[in-house]
Amino acid sequence: MLRVGVIGVGTWGQKHARVYASLENVRLAGVCDPDEAVGREVAEKYKTQYFPHTEDLFGQVDAVSVVAPTAHHAEIGCAFLAHGVDVLVEKPMAGTLEEADRLIETARRHGRVLQVGHLERFNPAVIALRPILNDPRFFEIHRLGVFSPRSLDIDVVLDVMIHDLDILTSLVPSPVAAVRAVGIPILTDKIDIANARIEFENGCVANVTASRVSSERVRKIRFFQPNSYISLDYDRQTVSVYSLVPSDGPLGKDILTHNLVVAPYEPLRAELESFIACVERRAEPQCRGEDGRRALALAFEVLGHMAGGRARA
Repeated sequence: MLRVGVIGVGTWGQKHARVYASLENVRLAGVCDPDEAVGREVAEKYKTQYFPHTEDLFGQVDAVSVVAPTAHHAEIGCAFLAHGVDVLVEKPMAGTLEEADRLIETARRHGRVLQVGHLERFNPAVIALRPILNDPRFFEIHRLGVFSPRSLDIDVVLDVMIHDLDILTSLVPSPVAAVRAVGIPILTDKIDIANARIEFENGCVANVTASRVSSERVRKIRFFQPNSYISLDYDRQTVSVYSLVPSDGPLGKDILTHNLVVAPYEPLRAELESFIACVERRAEPQCRGEDGRRALALAFEVLGHMAGGRARA
């Protein structure tokens, strides 16, 4: 059985541990966290071992999920890659583009799998959407959430909006031409609510809003393409399609509405199953280090256009 470990078992790391512990072809070999009480509690819950230091897992695992704070992603990820361990690093993949490049180069040099945890790529609604994608021209994207004291070490762009920046750049086959953005600190000293207008060289435009201080949870992406309008709800895992079809009416067109068939599935489980499959088959992951870097670069560009934003070179 493939031996896996989880580095960092806060709220999200515990979900990684839960999924790994439930996979038939995987053995959760251990968890690591600087908070010993939390680490031991999670280890006991999922019948595995607690390791106080990351290096204690060298030789004990074949693959790891790095779910530590962003500032430590590159250091931890590169150490495991250099020891011959395949790595899934959570988003954002690193704190700087230089660190992202180090992760990519270390994985290449040691022939290891490096996957970035952009979860929405594995959302069944997104998967169902891709076959009907046809030259999208305008996106309206909202990712809003109520305040939570997690991930406050980074701005909302790197914490929340980056999910949609990754999906957006994977759906639009064109380089970014221009970015306009505004961001405001509300409850923290970092950007808590942000809006970005992203223009692509092919003429497509996206209006992206992200918030971690809203009164309700919204996870939607809506876009127009020739003769159709598509609305996707990440949480409900639904895709509604409104298409223009010829008719004998006064406008010569009618609107036909239908919903795509989407089989509900937990995106995190799909993501980790895909990671394990790539490790076993030595295959390229669906979200490579280069993909994670591209989303990170766009997130830094968005931040760079905000007063008080924290752009990185």
